[in-house]
Amino acid sequence: MSGIEAALRASGVMRIAGVDEAGRGPCAGPLIIAAVILKDSDSPVLARVRDSKALTEKVREELYEVVIDQALSYSIIEIAPEEIDRFGLHKSNLEGMRRAINSLTTPPEYVLTDGYAIEGLAIPNLAVWKGDQVALSISAASILAKVYRDRIMREMDVKYPGYGFAKHKGYATAAHTAALQELGITEIHRKSFANIASLI
Repeated sequence: MSGIEAALRASGVMRIAGVDEAGRGPCAGPLIIAAVILKDSDSPVLARVRDSKALTEKVREELYEVVIDQALSYSIIEIAPEEIDRFGLHKSNLEGMRRAINSLTTPPEYVLTDGYAIEGLAIPNLAVWKGDQVALSISAASILAKVYRDRIMREMDVKYPGYGFAKHKGYATAAHTAALQELGITEIHRKSFANIASLI
């Protein structure tokens, strides 16, 4: 899965940051962006790392700790619903990617992102189509972002009972929609999203 990274390393580029997000689609909760530079992408302990969507919750939780342990540097950025409402989802996502990269304690030589190019980034970077499926560092970042966000949404389930956040993680499922109609919106709902705006 590390063909792109192997080619970069063969050309002398060693510090490669993978960047990915979790939470673009949900109408509630934060957008989370993670960046990670792996110490050694050929390490056998990373053999199970895949796109987070292809893993069970149990395996993601296990690999979260593995990725952190195998990271030369990593960062996790949280974009609040208020910022998404103010600036829009796409702009917030790009800004979160910039923040995540700039928060790395070890500066990367090259950045790989999942599908979205980062405008104005001084570091050489490449947007990789389905990057979380073909680049190990992006897959590692996807695990960090997904697990971190899922933990937040489980906390939100306790804070806002009745919405089912622990189960659907803020996506507009039938159960979530029914809860919205019965209980109304909360401060973690994205008011710029059409289904939430219609309830205001």
